[in-house]
Amino acid sequence: MDRGIRALYDCECKLADAENAYERDLQLAFMNAEGTVAERTAVSRLQASEKRLQADLAKAEYNRVKGKLKALEMAQMSLQTQARLMETELKTLR
Repeated sequence: MDRGIRALYDCECKLADAENAYERDLQLAFMNAEGTVAERTAVSRLQASEKRLQADLAKAEYNRVKGKLKALEMAQMSLQTQARLMETELKTLR
């Protein structure tokens, strides 16, 4: 479980870095673009699209690790419940 928590933290850091890089590139591209606000927005989104993809992939990885940890937690809780039921059953057989 400790490795999972570390992996989740690493994914959170990676996601934060990717989102920061995307926002930075988006804002720089917007400031450097010319034209109307709509044109500048479109150009900046196109220029920062690779960073956006990296941020989206980092978010997907974060969600996958988070989901795996939740599944492990649920499996552990299920196993604990089964162990308690077996313990109760053994006590009644004695």
